[in-house]
Amino acid sequence: MPSLDVSGLDVHRYFSQRSLDRAASYTRGVQLLWLLSTAATLAALVVLARLLPQRARSIGLGRIGSAVVLGMVLIVALWFVGLPFSFAELWWQHHWGLGPFDILAWLSGQWSMLAPAALSALATIVLLVGLAGRFRHWWLFATPIVVVIAAFFAFVSGWLQASGTNPLRNHQLAADARQMERIEHVTGTPVSVQDVSKWTDQPNAFTVGFGPSAHVILWNTLLDKRFTRGEQVVVIAHELGHVRSRHIIKGVGWTALVALPTLWILALATRRRGGVGDPANLPFVILVLTVIGLLSTPVQNVVSRRYEAEADWRALNATRDPASARKLFQTFERTSLENPSPPTWDYLWLETHPTLAQRIAMVERWKKRRAG
Repeated sequence: MPSLDVSGLDVHRYFSQRSLDRAASYTRGVQLLWLLSTAATLAALVVLARLLPQRARSIGLGRIGSAVVLGMVLIVALWFVGLPFSFAELWWQHHWGLGPFDILAWLSGQWSMLAPAALSALATIVLLVGLAGRFRHWWLFATPIVVVIAAFFAFVSGWLQASGTNPLRNHQLAADARQMERIEHVTGTPVSVQDVSKWTDQPNAFTVGFGPSAHVILWNTLLDKRFTRGEQVVVIAHELGHVRSRHIIKGVGWTALVALPTLWILALATRRRGGVGDPANLPFVILVLTVIGLLSTPVQNVVSRRYEAEADWRALNATRDPASARKLFQTFERTSLENPSPPTWDYLWLETHPTLAQRIAMVERWKKRRAG
């Protein structure tokens, strides 16, 4: 697979200046909302880290009970802090014609995401506080457990996220999907459709699960008249390429690689305050983990972009249709207002996929290789 170098690519060959200006204007708003949301979250955690410890010691429910109560307070507080920015993002997308402004549907979606996120967070809090309260080198014991939990959720998410989807009703596209499965050697991987039209018009597709739980899920917005059948097949081939390359299980492998140093740094950062085993330190623990997450995001995105580029390359080899692939990436600029060449800081922190310019450059290199 070639590199993601875009030297020599003139984006004006593929996008009009008006389209580039619109995408740049839209993404500046998205970037601002991300910066403000991140700053608000960090500020809230700093305040909570100063206020909650005094109240935590008066709860009187023991280490685990106090951790659960404080964890619930933190989860709800951070959810409310992020809510205005999520609402602003909904309005911003509607303002640029990327989706409806259905507040009730949006609130329902926000609320439905809170429960599983809260349960996962509380389980992690109980695990860390419980182990740190019993063992001096608790991170050595916590790391394999964290990896097992990550693998479990990655595995069952394939069935959970596919539970509310429907099978492909387009018989031609379903036949194309089966053909791509055979080419990618992942026969039997279900390809289903999720209805997201109540809250967005943007297209998307993703792969969840691994092994017998692997599923490819297409948003129904990808199946409208904005996309040709060839473009839709490229998307399906791309997602099946993730399955073929086992990217989900490799992601679990990355969790195993970074969990130990992350938990070790967390132990060092909280040692003077009494350690992770003290529930009163939970706001500071979440603050440290948030900062570590922010600092490590560029590295995570490098890995993510590499996997996405590999899936693009597999899709080109499977479909042998570079014209549809190039048109797909051009269409993404119109349907999602993606900036083909975002600023460097945006590329480092916000871009989990190669840029549209990089993806088109890959298509052109694939054509040259085939022609040569």
